[in-house]
Amino acid sequence: MLPTDLPDKMKKNVPDILLKYQSGLISKITETAMQTVLFCEKSRRIGVTWALAAHAVLTAMADKRSGGMNVFYMGYNLEMAREFIKVCADWAKMFDLACEEIEECVWTEKTEDGKDKNIKAFRIRFSSGYEIIVLPSSARSLRGMQGLVILDEAAFHDELNEVLKAAYALLMWGGKVIVVSTHDGVDNPFNQNIQAIREKRKGFTRHKVVRITFQDAIDDGLYERICLVKGDTPTTEGKAEFVASMYDAYGEGAGEELDVVPRKSGGVYFPSALIEPCMNDAPVIRYEQKDEFFKLPAYEKERIIQDWCAEFLKPHLDALDPKLMHNFGFDFARNVDLSIYAPMFREQNTRRRIPFHVELRNIPFTQQEQILFYMTDRLPRLSPSMMDGTGNGAQIAEKMQERYGEHIILSVKINVSWYEESLPPYKAAYEDSNIIVPKDMDTLQDHRTAQVIGGVPQIPRLKGSDNKPRHGDTLVAYAGAYWATMQETRDYGYTSVYGGEPSNHPLRDRDNRNDAPQKSRVFGNSRGAW
Repeated sequence: MLPTDLPDKMKKNVPDILLKYQSGLISKITETAMQTVLFCEKSRRIGVTWALAAHAVLTAMADKRSGGMNVFYMGYNLEMAREFIKVCADWAKMFDLACEEIEECVWTEKTEDGKDKNIKAFRIRFSSGYEIIVLPSSARSLRGMQGLVILDEAAFHDELNEVLKAAYALLMWGGKVIVVSTHDGVDNPFNQNIQAIREKRKGFTRHKVVRITFQDAIDDGLYERICLVKGDTPTTEGKAEFVASMYDAYGEGAGEELDVVPRKSGGVYFPSALIEPCMNDAPVIRYEQKDEFFKLPAYEKERIIQDWCAEFLKPHLDALDPKLMHNFGFDFARNVDLSIYAPMFREQNTRRRIPFHVELRNIPFTQQEQILFYMTDRLPRLSPSMMDGTGNGAQIAEKMQERYGEHIILSVKINVSWYEESLPPYKAAYEDSNIIVPKDMDTLQDHRTAQVIGGVPQIPRLKGSDNKPRHGDTLVAYAGAYWATMQETRDYGYTSVYGGEPSNHPLRDRDNRNDAPQKSRVFGNSRGAW
């Protein structure tokens, strides 16, 4: 249902642009009576927020007689806020509406001790006199407001019930509250509210619930719409393959993420909605050898690894900024799981970034050591770094400590105590948008495997996109790299050394044939060459 004063072309365009489940949700919102709250439990990545942005624009541009009002949007982090207001601006341009450009404004709210606190917000004003305002997830931000409230990915808001309490105050004078999210466990307040609505408990009898699964979206044309956007031709076989690939990608989390069935374990510690906004198109370098590789002569294995390093690693290492401090995290495995080497640098604004990571499968100990030396020798301003010193990983960690020093290579035992120390600040980095990592489905799934059991994150096994075992490998390496950046460091000086083998080495580094010396950071210990 659309406002009655929309231009004809807008009435015509909206049903064409929105898929059935998207327009159906908007119809439910517009049909909702005063003092009614609408909860929407949904699958991941099906464009519900995009549709809500369209409704926000249509609501804010309409006059009061047609149901117009201010719209207040709350995500759980700043990146969600920026994305929503940008999509609203895109919809306004599509509808050819008279409105102002996106405005960053300072919102003042009272803290618990009565002091004023300035917070960043975003706003679009319309000729109707109404506006769309994107606010931080804070109950105090809604005090004294009036209009339509949209709480997006509500299951991941820190104080959802307090925010809801503040939002409900807007209902008295005709406001509406829309609460949308994927699930995050049965004990999450989002799911608890939905169960209260379904059980018709006191105080929830006027609330409504809409459920949109991944299969609902597929039935209504999601696959065909994706093909249209990508310029592909939809086929029956392609549709089946797309659906299967999504369920494979989410693995054990598919029930919650796609089928809208909350987990009983207490929730995903690193939900997709938290990780994906902090991902970008950084390379993931994968290297695997067959069992026969181990039987080759030592010099031949050494040569093969050296050539591979020069071809696949050196370009990325050369691209690193020599002015920035670099750490790394390393999760060790030999046969079943992956070894992950994840460099990390701190930008000038202190945000952490992983420029690439390397995945090694079935690589012998000696060759893993060779690859580690190659990469670590070339990391600018090498700072304290984390090595998995659990089990057989202790052997390589010890060799790295001999080469770079115990104050630089921090060997840790991967156990519950270390998780309790390292994972909370690592998670906070995503919540604050203070980290950028490679956009990779296996990496995303590694993080999603962490389940909160008895208050402690646990990492079960799963299979990656290659159908081979994984055990949260990138999560351990990334968290280790971030943990390392928080350790105290001290630079002792800057000395120029040759980055490859000594001049008399029979396998002189092939990526340095011009014999040009390379600069490396020295931290008070000798750096021998392998």
